Amino acid sequence: MKIAFIGLGNMGAPMAANLVKAGHEVTGFDTQAPMPDGVVAAISAAGAVKEAEVVITMLPNGAILRSVAGQVIPAMKKGAVLCDCSTVDVDSARAVADQAVKAGLLAVDAPVSGGVGGAAAGTLTFMAGGSDEAFAIVKPLFDVMGQKAVHCGPSGNGQAAKICNNMILGVTMIATCEAFALADKLGLDRKKMFDVVSTSSGYSWVMNAYCPAPGVGPKSPADNGYRPGFAAELMLKDLRLSQQAAEAADADTPMGQLAALLYETFVEREDGKGMDFSAMLPRFEKRHRG
Repeated sequence: MKIAFIGLGNMGAPMAANLVKAGHEVTGFDTQAPMPDGVVAAISAAGAVKEAEVVITMLPNGAILRSVAGQVIPAMKKGAVLCDCSTVDVDSARAVADQAVKAGLLAVDAPVSGGVGGAAAGTLTFMAGGSDEAFAIVKPLFDVMGQKAVHCGPSGNGQAAKICNNMILGVTMIATCEAFALADKLGLDRKKMFDVVSTSSGYSWVMNAYCPAPGVGPKSPADNGYRPGFAAELMLKDLRLSQQAAEAADADTPMGQLAALLYETFVEREDGKGMDFSAMLPRFEKRHRG
């Protein structure tokens, strides 16, 4: 399949590389990042998409997605699929999908979960919104780049699922960090704490796969000096998106709101920008020490 990939940063590059390894013809464009091996560089976003059957975008935010969509949609051939894998606001996802459909294209919003490690390993989870026809076309590509793809409904529903998922993730990470800080104060060995919680009612993906305490469970960024996998500023972005959506939908999400405020403090007032989002634990330890 001929694929154009726009946005080849930490997530996009390994995703595109996996498509190349699977035998697809991939043309890429990025304003800064280098091309992965096997990806043919284009001089512009519009130039990358001209012959593509599927155009995949992986971009930082809704404003950039809208801008890129304005460039590529007029250049795409009729019947092609615009598949956005960014995490953006629901309104932007639906506006871009409407623009694509009016131009005779198909559209899917398909944000991902699994981080940089999942992108490299091809084990991402895709949450997709769009028509049945569009999803059927891109599903084989999701199977290359990930381990699971869920069709969540019409356009925008992929973003809705991602926002809800990451609100749970952000809240759970805070609770896990607080629990380890409390365990330290109570004199509980961290390994014992992990052994209990990881097989008890406190079980979660954060505890069992991305534990914020080093040396107690499966390898995570905590075991690598908290070097970013999923950066704290991106967690803050997603929590803000959840609160924007909650306000628009008149939904009461006090835990999500508090989580957003705590991440805002960590990222913008405590210089946590660029750190892995699990690196909140050392900050909690510092606060509770003494």
